[in-house]
Parts: sequence; structure tokens; C-alpha cells
Amino acid sequence: MQKFLTIVSAINDESRVLILYHLLKYKELCVCDLQELLNMGQSRLSRHLKILKDAGFLHVRRQGTWAYYGINDKLLKLHLDLFENIKNLELKNAIKKNENIITQICP
Repeated sequence: MQKFLTIVSAINDESRVLILYHLLKYKELCVCDLQELLNMGQSRLSRHLKILKDAGFLHVRRQGTWAYYGINDKLLKLHLDLFENIKNLELKNAIKKNENIITQICP
């Protein structure tokens, strides 16, 4: 449950969603590119990148003094599968609830 909450809190921020959007679009970006795209200071951006990395969304490739961030494809698929399972569970619960209502109305 804690891992799920970490994942949800990581994407519960507009700036972090925009970071993921740009990384999905461009595949890999250095911090300076992300700063320019998001018009965001380096320290604030680094904090957002750390949160996304700790939640498993990002990987980092270092080349000299540069750090390049990209989407961790394997973990992103796991995260998407997790949300899909939750959506399916909610749908099943909604269907079950509606079936109970129909049973009560039409005995």
C-alpha cells in the first residue's frame, strides 16, 4: 500500500505530470532542457525529479557532468497496470452496486 501511495503522490502534482509528459515526448532530456521547457529553477526541478525517480518513474544516465533523465519503461508499465487494475476493481464494484439496486427495485 505504501508503494501505491508513493506512486500516487508522485503524480499528484502538475509540474511532475508535465515532466513526465515531456520525457514521454522527447524520450530523454538533461536538466537544463527540462528547466527551459518548464521555465523552472534548478533546485525546484531537482526536487520534482527526485520524487519521480524515487517512485520508480525515471532513470538517470550520467555523461560526464550531465544527467539525462528518461522514463523507466518497465516500471511505467507496472504503474499503468496497477492503475488499470484499480479502475477495473472500481468498475466491478460499481456494477455490483447497480446489480444490488436493481435487485432491490425488481425483486
